[in-house]
Amino acid sequence: MLESNQRRPHVCLFILKFGDGGVERMMVNIARGLSLIGARVDFIVKETEAPYLHLLPPEVRIIRFQVAKQKAALPKLIDYLKRYDPDILLSAKILDDQLALKAKRRHSGRTRFFLRPGTALLSRMQARGTHPLRRWLKQRQLSSLFNNADGVVAVSQGVADEVMELSAIDGDKITVIRNPTITPELYQQAEEPVDEPWLAADQPPLILGIGGLRRQKDFPTLLRAFALVRQQLPCRLMLLGQGNKEGQLLKLAQELGLGDDFRLAGFVANPYAYLKGAKLFVLSSLWEGSPNVLTEAMALGTSCVSTDCPSGPHEVTRGGEVAPLVPMGDPERLAEAMLRTLRKPLDPQRLKEAVSDYTLEKSARGYLAAFGLVIPQTIDA
Repeated sequence: MLESNQRRPHVCLFILKFGDGGVERMMVNIARGLSLIGARVDFIVKETEAPYLHLLPPEVRIIRFQVAKQKAALPKLIDYLKRYDPDILLSAKILDDQLALKAKRRHSGRTRFFLRPGTALLSRMQARGTHPLRRWLKQRQLSSLFNNADGVVAVSQGVADEVMELSAIDGDKITVIRNPTITPELYQQAEEPVDEPWLAADQPPLILGIGGLRRQKDFPTLLRAFALVRQQLPCRLMLLGQGNKEGQLLKLAQELGLGDDFRLAGFVANPYAYLKGAKLFVLSSLWEGSPNVLTEAMALGTSCVSTDCPSGPHEVTRGGEVAPLVPMGDPERLAEAMLRTLRKPLDPQRLKEAVSDYTLEKSARGYLAAFGLVIPQTIDA
């Protein structure tokens, strides 16, 4: 707890290699939320010209570790901890976790070290067909990390369950906190005009898939399901995203005879205008942590169908109560749910209410509670 009720809690978010993925975006949103409710926040990265960093408010201090290799950041991190001694250091990627816990062993200050696993780790290894020996070694590595941390924040109960299964850590050491997915700019961007003829009111219903074109998202199952739906109802399918499965998907689309009713749109700067305008969003994943795009679609009131993959969709949809869940890798079942939902769209208000906890402020307050920190009644500027 805080030594004084007048000292602002100080949290450091540590994520060196910064790309354009969901982990990076959520870490930025965690920093935004913590700063919003009055915490002092540092954000350590390797490069400051990176996606999402422009969303950080001026109050968040961005610290650059200019290093060529990951391991070269260790002395810099130790120096940072010695100089600033934050209450909490939060990391969210395995290489960062390893570095943080090495620094922990050499730091004698008050800082406590928390890890934030963002995906279903065991399910990912299983879905990827990881070799048993490599899987065993990976599980040992992960178990060591979780047991040596001061605390773990999981993005869903499913992720928490897998962390406890592979590490046998005490349940009191892990907290489930919903991702800060829903932001003010989500709604602002959703209202922006978009030059896309397929979104016009007089066009066939648009089905949307969003995500990297990679194994995890299992877009081949979505294409096969769409082919079945298209036999009974005029409609179109568009995928937003990039990845190494593009060629495979184009070939499959040709084999299925999807013709001009299917399109790979690539990277789109503002997917939310598409998401709001689509008649149906489909998540066909084999594994997730907490699926941000499903949460965003529901927040915008867009009808959704999802696979019941580990983990996240079950919790986001309240066990399938507010949006259909179907088995993974089953095009027939997916097509049935898609067709049913296109013919009878879901209640937008129920969808929005189901994800009402996935906001910046609610998530930030959850993190502070997990950290055992409080915001003082009066904060000195």
